[in-house]
Amino acid sequence: MTTADLFLWFFGGLIPLAGFAYWLAQSKAIAAESAHTARFHSRPSFFGWYSLIWLALPAMAVALLCSILQMFHIYQIPGPILLATALILGMAGLWFSLTHMQADFRARQAVEKVMRSLLLTAATISILTTIGIVLSVVFESIRFFQVIPIWDFITGTKWQPDTAFLIGAGRGGEGVAPPLFGSLPIFAGTFMITLIAMLVAVPIGLFAAIYMSEYASHNNRGRLKPLLEILAGIPTVVYGFFAAITVSPFIVNVAHAMGLEADYTNALAPGLIMGVMIIPFMSSLSDDVIRAVPQELRDGALALGTTKAETIRHIVLPAAFPGIVSAFLLAVSRAIGETMIVVMAAGLRPNLTANPLEGMTTVTVKIVEALTGDQEFDSAFTLSAFALGLVLLTLTLILNIISAMVVRKFRQRYA
Repeated sequence: MTTADLFLWFFGGLIPLAGFAYWLAQSKAIAAESAHTARFHSRPSFFGWYSLIWLALPAMAVALLCSILQMFHIYQIPGPILLATALILGMAGLWFSLTHMQADFRARQAVEKVMRSLLLTAATISILTTIGIVLSVVFESIRFFQVIPIWDFITGTKWQPDTAFLIGAGRGGEGVAPPLFGSLPIFAGTFMITLIAMLVAVPIGLFAAIYMSEYASHNNRGRLKPLLEILAGIPTVVYGFFAAITVSPFIVNVAHAMGLEADYTNALAPGLIMGVMIIPFMSSLSDDVIRAVPQELRDGALALGTTKAETIRHIVLPAAFPGIVSAFLLAVSRAIGETMIVVMAAGLRPNLTANPLEGMTTVTVKIVEALTGDQEFDSAFTLSAFALGLVLLTLTLILNIISAMVVRKFRQRYA
């Protein structure tokens, strides 16, 4: 029996049994309640959920335990035996739950206790996953910084790791130039392209949100918002094609007409297209938080004689400012994490410059480049991807802390 067959038989048998357990316990509770003059403490649906939990949890616990044992090569249980054991335990749990079918049994409290435990488990898993991601990046980054000094990595202005794989293979002779891992050009390109994208996305997205929430009629808003959100569903590779084939040549022609030099792989083209791509993230969330501002604030301001524009500027936007900051952070994260548009329109050349008409690259592009191909995992070039990720993670954390402080300062509470 293959793993796919085992998975199919397990859930194919467990799901119908769970539905049967719910129906059986609920039916018995309804029948028992109608046969007694006293009302049951919990409603019949809670008895159904109680039986479903006692059937499903033991079976899933056994399956999880056996999966862990097999994953760590401790003990391997044959598939049919595992399947039979899980289902037998599930039926035993169903029988145990049916024995509690009594009028004074607090099934609701028992079900809610299990649900709280499941929610706590889900929250714990998310926290542990975050910790695991951070630790994996930190440990691999430490290995990289044992080879390359961290100060040289952060402040270096040249990224030339081409000879790192030769040194890692023991073929680095006197004629081989030492690899350079200066990350400053990469982060400069990341912040340059992100800045261009946000200069496009923030004003357009925010103004679109203000129009849809404050000026557009209900019918116009119902038509415009889905059309605007279509931009979020376009694949990034399509944006990359458009940036490389249409926008970048147009920028080069305009720059030449103005007497400026521009590369066909420049930072301006992907920044503009990336800004268009993340407009829906900014506009949709900003629209929701602006509409969440109590209408009484608008009515009170208008009653005092302010115009609609003054009400929006002095009342609505300050009240929605924490939500707008959250939308801004989501848009920034989306821009920083974009790879395909940068690869196709900005190129792969680390270039420390303030001129957006020259080619640049970003952190995510270099991470993908370092982790693909036939490079050895222990080479400095491959490990540099984790160092780049660690620095980017640290900068993002600092940005989130600053934004949280700003939000806390301007947060307002309304009854």
